[in-house]
Amino acid sequence: MIRVLVADDQALLRGSFRALLETSPGLSVVGEAATGAEAVAMVRDLMPDVVLMDVRMPEMDGIEATRRIREAAETAAVRVLMLTMFDLDSYIFSALRAGASGFLLKDTPPADLLDAIRVIAAGEALLAPTVTRRLIEEFAARPEPARPLPRTLDGVTDREREVLALIARGLSNSEIAEHLHLSLATVKTYVGRLLTKLDARDRAQLVIIAYESGLAG
Repeated sequence: MIRVLVADDQALLRGSFRALLETSPGLSVVGEAATGAEAVAMVRDLMPDVVLMDVRMPEMDGIEATRRIREAAETAAVRVLMLTMFDLDSYIFSALRAGASGFLLKDTPPADLLDAIRVIAAGEALLAPTVTRRLIEEFAARPEPARPLPRTLDGVTDREREVLALIARGLSNSEIAEHLHLSLATVKTYVGRLLTKLDARDRAQLVIIAYESGLAG
């Protein structure tokens, strides 16, 4: 069972998300938060697997809440799926830097949202197609890193660079395997090596490293 915390300042949306999730096999809602500060506190208390996190909330926005959740040792394993009303939201890159594992629009079809939660819970990163384009724009507009990250790919093989470039394009492991004519197990091995070599905590951070190193963009 995937345990989800819903964080949004609009009660109607929280209720809609809860109704959707609780009628979906394998998903349950463990709590609702109306502010970023509430989300941080409830994550500590409830330890959900995934947080559906609104970007814009009072008291503390979703980005700062995500940063605090991901930086705290006791909650670092909690995955965060950011939600926004706008595909041109200027917070996308900052949200990924803060540790979000994915970014979707609030008008995403329900079935796609449910799939996204399962993907995030399984440890993959997920970006809406329009968000991938916006990520490039945000990188150009805000090149300064919030924390030190590798800017070179020393020690990364040519094949690993190919895999990293495809991760930056938002491809899943199975899509990368098909694109490079490799087995899924081989792709997972490459991804694991990249995470280790680049000291990245997840696929979302690999995307950021790909842009900062000049491999993507």
